Amino acid sequence: MRSTEISLDTENRRFLDLTDEVGGFIEPGESGLLNVFVPHATAGLALMEAGSGSEQDLEEVLGRLLPRDDRWVHSHGSPGHGADHVLPAFLAPSLTIPVIEGRLALGTWQRIVFVDLNRDNRYRKVRLACLA
Repeated sequence: MRSTEISLDTENRRFLDLTDEVGGFIEPGESGLLNVFVPHATAGLALMEAGSGSEQDLEEVLGRLLPRDDRWVHSHGSPGHGADHVLPAFLAPSLTIPVIEGRLALGTWQRIVFVDLNRDNRYRKVRLACLA
């Protein structure tokens, strides 16, 4: 198994398309399974179309589902931070993607998107592991 870690800065971005960077980890001709893992309690991953407005749509839905107000029992940090800790229950912290002959076997419009609505921590990591 090969693995690496990607460092991210999410200061001004809530959605980061990681597809190209993740794809660059795959070796030519390699086949197997790639695991993408977020080791954070307030971020998740989405396999979705990116760059077409879908991120804004997802942000709006998450805002309705997980409002940033004072209803949360987990209440330290910025207002509504408790919602950040519930996010991974809806957007999983990991994805497993088939790799076939050196390429991610994604659908036509599928992209690997890192989602982080947490305003309290801008430095993030993503771990990649390929089992060939």
